[in-house]
Amino acid sequence: MEIKRQIAILGSTGSIGTQALQVIEEHSDLYEVYCLTANNRVKQLAEQARKFKPAAVVIANENLYDELKDLLADMPDIKVYAGAKAIDEIVEAEPINIVLTAMVGFAGLSPTIHAIKARKTICLANKETLVVAGELICDLATKYHTPILPVDSEHSAIFQSLVGEDDNAIEKILLTASGGPFRNFTMEQLATVTKEDALRHPTWDMGAKITIDSATMMNKGFEVIEAKWLFGVEPKQIEVLVHPQSIIHSAVQFEDGAVKAQLGVPDMRLPIQYAFSFPKRLPLTSDRLDWFSKPLEFFKPDMQKFRCLAMAFEALEKGGNMACIVNAANEIVNRAFLEDRCGFLQMSDIIAETMLRCTFDANPTYDTYIATDAEARRIAKELILR
Repeated sequence: MEIKRQIAILGSTGSIGTQALQVIEEHSDLYEVYCLTANNRVKQLAEQARKFKPAAVVIANENLYDELKDLLADMPDIKVYAGAKAIDEIVEAEPINIVLTAMVGFAGLSPTIHAIKARKTICLANKETLVVAGELICDLATKYHTPILPVDSEHSAIFQSLVGEDDNAIEKILLTASGGPFRNFTMEQLATVTKEDALRHPTWDMGAKITIDSATMMNKGFEVIEAKWLFGVEPKQIEVLVHPQSIIHSAVQFEDGAVKAQLGVPDMRLPIQYAFSFPKRLPLTSDRLDWFSKPLEFFKPDMQKFRCLAMAFEALEKGGNMACIVNAANEIVNRAFLEDRCGFLQMSDIIAETMLRCTFDANPTYDTYIATDAEARRIAKELILR
């Protein structure tokens, strides 16, 4: 009998985490949940723990520890922990084979580093980890011989397109983007959009932060940065294609002009499952592609209208800690927009200003990233209050 692979899900109550649990449930003969973590959704975390019976659960918000402990008081076999340090420590647990990093934002960096050093297979859904510290993460993964398997649909598509290509050089990565809900809006229209407008994504069902990032196209900017580190290409080798149907999830162009792409319906369970099962493909109960339902369209992104995408390319060209600055500022303005403290177009203005004001370091260390993140957040908060 095959031994079940033990999976730690960091961010189990979010969109990726809940879909990962569906995959594990569908293949309960192959996978088992070892640990679940959440930030604040304590009741949902307790419900998941009751259903999947992990060895441990961690709530990042230490103020919610007692509530989680009470909710699981009749489940003595499940160990309950709290705090960021507990998440760092739990990923090192001996039985764990796979760590799915589905936490949102900068918070995913530290536990990912701990998991790499513990030589766990990383299924990476937290794009900010590579955005903030791509060079550091790649160096550590090489040093500890730790595989990093992408879970983002676009990077999974690129990864799938490269399987079997061995040392064949990539000429260009074609990164597709839906264009979000405001693809055809004018600048005048963008000036008055609300969070309710922005949260209505045309093709994907995602968490609030990533949905807003998709509306500004910062999400695509982060994916550009992530692609550079995952696939070892230069910024000029990455082209963004606006593809409203979200059927081609991304593609690779090779030196002979051939293009390989991965196509499918928009369903995050497919890239999650592929990261778990690679190199095998497993059955997945999902919709199948209807080839005759709609034409496939492609457009160039408007870099003036969606400045966040342009700023991500700029940060990538500049290198050092610039992408860390962009990420920190973006986390602040994203939250402010969701709380009606910042306008849609104001978000990119504040990020641009933070890039100018924050201390630049061409050769950052882990400690630099921590300091940069704090400084950039402080600057962005001050700019919002202006």
